[in-house]
Amino acid sequence: MQLIDGKLLSKQIKEEIARDVADMKADGQKTPHLAAVLIGANPASQFYVQSKVKSCKQVGFKSTLIERGAEATEAEVLQIVEDLNNDPDVDGFIVQLPLPKHIDELKVTLAIDPKKDVDGFHPVNVGRMSLGLPSYLPATPYGIIQMLERYKIETSGLHCVVVGRSNIVGTPMSILMSRKAKIGNATVTITHSRTRNLKDILLKADIIIAAIGIPNFVTADMVKKGTIIIDVGINRVEDATRKRGYRVVGDVDFENVAPKASFITPVPGGVGLMTVTSLLMNTLQAAKGEVYG
Repeated sequence: MQLIDGKLLSKQIKEEIARDVADMKADGQKTPHLAAVLIGANPASQFYVQSKVKSCKQVGFKSTLIERGAEATEAEVLQIVEDLNNDPDVDGFIVQLPLPKHIDELKVTLAIDPKKDVDGFHPVNVGRMSLGLPSYLPATPYGIIQMLERYKIETSGLHCVVVGRSNIVGTPMSILMSRKAKIGNATVTITHSRTRNLKDILLKADIIIAAIGIPNFVTADMVKKGTIIIDVGINRVEDATRKRGYRVVGDVDFENVAPKASFITPVPGGVGLMTVTSLLMNTLQAAKGEVYG
């Protein structure tokens, strides 16, 4: 079993980005600029956004954080999006999800200029991805692709089972794994909470990408020996022995599944760290005009 170390990969890629940014500045080009919009006080969202701001500083990006209370109106949020769309200094921006319930997330997503949609959620970028055109890939799937590529994991011809069908991870991951590309050419089955005989399907998988949001959902009896395991889950479970009263686990029962896997991502220290790094990669592409010119 080989561990796919997201912490190590993230560090390596950030160093690559930092060198690129330094070269851009030395050449007289503008500093890449990523903005983040945070509405409300969701603790997880606050943590993720601060992590993104910290990562920007590490690689030499300029970053802007726009915060509003949970009482902010939909109109106010849409105005922030419009202002960022029209700001020539901002290369890309994200609106941190989830938004308060009175704000239509789809309406906000559709309002973002696809050229600045470094989260890769806008239908234009999703469509370009589906057609194999240059696009900003959704950050988590992009991170997974980087993991597979940098660990030189062969995916061509393998059976990949994706557990979970969200628009953020499961669905785009199924598209990327089936496309004709260096990391791709897999035969993909997408499964979810309504899938019948899920265990039988997983036992036939060469690659399992678990993104269903249920702690330790994929167990050892669902996995054949030699399977490549990508665990996207980040779940808090109560643990009285921990100072915080909880511990973080994935969607895969790591302790029992790892001995059967050929490669496996840990939680924490795996896909989550690569998600933020992928956002930086998309922003660098935006600053260079590599996707839309």
